[in-house]
Amino acid sequence: MTIIICGLVTLGAFFYVFYVPGHIYTGPVKTRLAYLRERKEAVEDNLRDLNFEYNAGKFPDSDYEDMKNSLLDEAAAILAEIARLEQTGANTPYAPPDQKGARV
Repeated sequence: MTIIICGLVTLGAFFYVFYVPGHIYTGPVKTRLAYLRERKEAVEDNLRDLNFEYNAGKFPDSDYEDMKNSLLDEAAAILAEIARLEQTGANTPYAPPDQKGARV
C-alpha cells in the first residue's frame, strides 16, 4: 500500500513540475523604443544615486568622474537612439542582444 501511495505522489509531482499548459501568457511585447525609455530611466536613477553617494563621501573624485562620464556616455547613446527611432517611426519589437554583457 505504501509503495502505491509513494508512486502516486511521485507521479503527481512529475505532472505538477513538467506539465505545460496549452496557452502561456508571456506579457506584452516590448518595442525597442519602450526598452530604451526604461533603460534611460535606469541610467538617470544610477546618476542620481551616484551623486548622492559622492556627496555622502563614499567615492573619491577620480572614481566619481569616471563613473559619471561612463553613465553620461551611455545616456547620450540611449537618447540618440531614441531620437533616431522617433524620427524614423520605427517601433519594432525588442530583440535582446546575442552577446552576454553587450551594451546598448
